[in-house]
Amino acid sequence: MSIARVRSELVLASTNRGKLKELQALLAGLPVDVRGVHEVLAKPPHVVEDGDTFAANAAKKALTVAGLTHCMTLADDSGLEVDVLDGRPGVRSARFAYEGATDAENNAALVKALEAVGHHAAEGREKPFAARFRCVLALVDPFTNGGEPFLVDGTCEGSIPLTLSPRGAFGFGYDPLFVVDGMGGRTLAELSDDEKNAVSHRGRAMARLAPALEKILAARDETVRRIVR
Repeated sequence: MSIARVRSELVLASTNRGKLKELQALLAGLPVDVRGVHEVLAKPPHVVEDGDTFAANAAKKALTVAGLTHCMTLADDSGLEVDVLDGRPGVRSARFAYEGATDAENNAALVKALEAVGHHAAEGREKPFAARFRCVLALVDPFTNGGEPFLVDGTCEGSIPLTLSPRGAFGFGYDPLFVVDGMGGRTLAELSDDEKNAVSHRGRAMARLAPALEKILAARDETVRRIVR
């Protein structure tokens, strides 16, 4: 067995089941063996996401898990940005209601915030609330680039309807409230897994990461070969 096949393990630095499912599907066609951090570490670390940007948080998570596992590690930080809320929930999307909030509680907090904005807006508002999902993926490999994170991002443009009514039984997070541009007025939660992965912020970030990952794997394999010679 070649060194490249033995060393091609990729650890996902997340315990979010929804993210893990999507990332595993998006990585399925790449030459890596994907494992969740819970499969590698008996007690996955709790990384405090105190960065001001998605990039800072993604890099911190990837570096932390890579440092503990000594494996190539991929981390995701993502969230919803609503223009009328000045970009909130943003980096606080997973804890918009409060630390440790459920998806339902965060959705309720978003609806409340938009209702408050609506009360102060001009009457007769007809346009939905412009919004987007943003994702930053951070890839860290201890064998290449001095262990520094490689970062890519992706966005999915859409809106929150004025009705503020969730629709759909799929996805997670704010998906039931987010109508995707160009998808016939459907929310992310109304799309199949394949449809969502094709247009989502995470899917678009992964499309940008894939060719870079191939190059990183090649460089990594060459470095490992030099070490073991």
